[in-house]
Amino acid sequence: VQLVESGGGSVQAGGSLKLSCAASGLTIIDNCIGWFRQGPSQEREAVAIFSYIRGSPPIYADSVKGRFTISRDENTVYLQMNSLKPEDTAMYYCAARRSGCPPPWRSQGTTWGQGTQVTV
Repeated sequence: VQLVESGGGSVQAGGSLKLSCAASGLTIIDNCIGWFRQGPSQEREAVAIFSYIRGSPPIYADSVKGRFTISRDENTVYLQMNSLKPEDTAMYYCAARRSGCPPPWRSQGTTWGQGTQVTV
């Protein structure tokens, strides 16, 4: 399994960015898959997650509801980030696991990407 993020960068407050996570070695819809972030001196937190359960809505952190949208196609998971705030500054990671979708995710059984930096 390999997850490769892209799309990070620097943006002014109120701006938008779209992150992409190219997934290989797994079937996206059969896995828990989503986005996490870790800011300076902060613990890693879940941002938005898809469950493998058909028809389940994505899980969003309260801090991003109404601003961020997770989506997916056959091979890629996206995170559209609008109305960005300075507190959204973090390294953003894509992650996947076979079960146990609600966060927090244990390290065991989770595959992580290398991360992409977002600075607001």
